[in-house]
Amino acid sequence: MDKDEILLSVVIPVFNEELTIGNIISRTKSILDKEKFRFEIIVVDDSSSDTSVSNSLNRGARVLSLKKHMGKGYALRLGFNKSKGDIIATIDSDGSHRPEELPLLINPIITKKADLVIGSRYLNKKSINVKRFNILGVKLFNQLIHFLVKNRVSDSQSGYRTMKIEILQNMKLQSDGYEIESEMLVKTAKLGYKIKEIPISFEQRTYGKSSLDPIIDGFKILLSIIIAYIKDR
Repeated sequence: MDKDEILLSVVIPVFNEELTIGNIISRTKSILDKEKFRFEIIVVDDSSSDTSVSNSLNRGARVLSLKKHMGKGYALRLGFNKSKGDIIATIDSDGSHRPEELPLLINPIITKKADLVIGSRYLNKKSINVKRFNILGVKLFNQLIHFLVKNRVSDSQSGYRTMKIEILQNMKLQSDGYEIESEMLVKTAKLGYKIKEIPISFEQRTYGKSSLDPIIDGFKILLSIIIAYIKDR
């Protein structure tokens, strides 16, 4: 796979991230231009009440707007359906992921070493500031996924990913919330695609507040892993 022959679609779900989304878009465009990738940036706004939409449009992103708040998974699924790329990338809009590391996640797919690449917070040798409760939850989900599909990963809940479009074309994603990462991972493993993790930097959000509920969303993630394993697609 040659850079000149591929189109990269970067899908960014957004919900009230006016302080960070513009910066994320600009930095993403800068690194992809520098690396000479052909790309499109799709921002899916999950009915934000702030200036996230205008900030995204001002930075040259294509914006898809939801009329009511539907959740991260729903936003991503819409973005996937509207993407034109051969490779799809997802990155969080709160500034916790560094767009400059995106080529590290793309290269294993270009060189045919992986079909899905996950940016792992826990493979980085530097210590990261993540709540202990969240770390324990991720470890539990990792162990369950390994038990079911025999695929060992260190960060099953990472939202920083790249994948071949054919993976998404061969599965039917149903998650509306944060559980979409687990559903996608389990179904990708079941289909026999190659999964690889790459160490990434991670900065805990310094602006705004996460809408993730550790208890409610944790249960949804657990349930999604089991359902994704049981269902055919």
